[in-house]
Amino acid sequence: MKALITKRSIIIASASVLIALISLVSINLFSSAGPVTGFANTVTRPVRALATTVARTFGNIFASIYRYDELEKRHEEVLQRLARYEADLRESEALALENERLRRALDFRERRPDYTQEMATLSGWNSDNWSHSFTINKGYMNSNITTGMGVATEYGVLIGQVSDVGPTISTVISVLDTTFSAAVYVGGDTESTSDGTATAKGSFSHMRNGYLILDYIDEDLIVLNESTIVTSGLGGVFPPGLTIGEVVQVFDHPSGIGRYATIRPMRDIETLQVVFVILDFENPE
Repeated sequence: MKALITKRSIIIASASVLIALISLVSINLFSSAGPVTGFANTVTRPVRALATTVARTFGNIFASIYRYDELEKRHEEVLQRLARYEADLRESEALALENERLRRALDFRERRPDYTQEMATLSGWNSDNWSHSFTINKGYMNSNITTGMGVATEYGVLIGQVSDVGPTISTVISVLDTTFSAAVYVGGDTESTSDGTATAKGSFSHMRNGYLILDYIDEDLIVLNESTIVTSGLGGVFPPGLTIGEVVQVFDHPSGIGRYATIRPMRDIETLQVVFVILDFENPE
């Protein structure tokens, strides 16, 4: 038994020496690892290829995670910068709006030096089946507004009348409100009364359609479709020459006595933001 083990040991040792010599000769002669090393490389190539692929994949994943973190950081910076730009834009728009309001007020004063007026902004609407009014940011504590004063746009369009004055806000009935009434001329002529007068007033049956009516029309007064309706100044409630609207259609009264007409306001009232309360005016009446 001992002889067998010794014989095997000699064979294994001899084989090892032989392999080592072959490898050494191969490296020296062929400047390579030789067939044994080549065989080992061939056997282990798939494993090494898999290891390389796995390493490259993980490297790409880590690189992607790093790039994602960088992109997310840049995205957050862009969002913050955009938020600052939007805030600056809103501030610029607010300043531009305020400048526009001041310019309108100055233009209105220059066009109508006979008016004393106060600029106001709309703060709310009250429109239902029975009334049509809005509130403005002026009252007896921050202005000289009193009830009954006319309210117009910067272009001289009458849109309503102050009906109630509070400390810092006031209520204005629009020309569509059923309680509104104004003496007017037809055709835009405020210089002559020879053609007669009429009354523009709110109407319950027409308010929901956005119309008021022309009533109490003098018999000799010519009223045509698209005729302009302006305040006459008669009665001293409103200054003369404020445009109210234009005639849409003329009708005979159901009673058969007299005529009336529907009037479309010259201004889309519900889109207004800035108005002017006429505190005082010179009436040539």
